[in-house]
Amino acid sequence: MTASETATRETAQASQTAHRDPDIAIAGPILLTVFVLLAAWAGSFVMWGVPGLYVPAVALVPVMMGLLIWISRG
Repeated sequence: MTASETATRETAQASQTAHRDPDIAIAGPILLTVFVLLAAWAGSFVMWGVPGLYVPAVALVPVMMGLLIWISRG
């Protein structure tokens, strides 16, 4: 076994470990969901103008209020 084979093997093991990290695995779908929702909101603004911008924001007020209550309860 040469030094280059050892380095290649360690690099391959490190890359496999990085792909199996559960924190990284869950971040992808969450970010994708956020980007899709923002794109949909931008699309509603393009289609319907200013009402397409503020109606979704007003509709999410009860959701945010519930989220704040849920966070504050611990």
